[in-house]
Amino acid sequence: MATAVRECLAKARHSAMHLEMRDGYMRDDPEFIRWQNGHRYDPADRVSWWRPWLDVVAEATGRGVVMRRLRVVSEPLSDYVRYEYDGTFTNVAAGEDVRWLPRSRARDLLLPALDGWVMDQETVVFHHFSGDGEWTDPRMEVVHDSVLAAKYVSAYEAAWERAIPHAEYRPA
Repeated sequence: MATAVRECLAKARHSAMHLEMRDGYMRDDPEFIRWQNGHRYDPADRVSWWRPWLDVVAEATGRGVVMRRLRVVSEPLSDYVRYEYDGTFTNVAAGEDVRWLPRSRARDLLLPALDGWVMDQETVVFHHFSGDGEWTDPRMEVVHDSVLAAKYVSAYEAAWERAIPHAEYRPA
């Protein structure tokens, strides 16, 4: 099933910025549960971890869309964010640039209240989650508003400059 992010990403021409600020998402995700039980992806066995989302990323980056993912995190990391950290090499392999921003380094930044994406600096895709990290609106909210997008981009860029590239980040 197509999601708003996949649809907008398919139309993106230049950039896709993803902002994640929660310490946990969908804790009943089967892959997260497998990770909790000790499963780890083997970077040398690409077939075992490549999934449809990574095809979407590779297609977009292959046509020149710069994809960036910024994770604002509490330290020490929650189990869920540690799970994300352990699997981030898959995002990088597909073409995403990923950075980590510990909250302690973001204390003077003003960040949006909602996670989401900005596509080509003109479309914002909001993600709505409950306090437990479950989707409250799985369709997502797509807003075509360049003024709002500019606000998100400004906050994102300020945080991005302070964030640590995935290859350099070592969780506390």
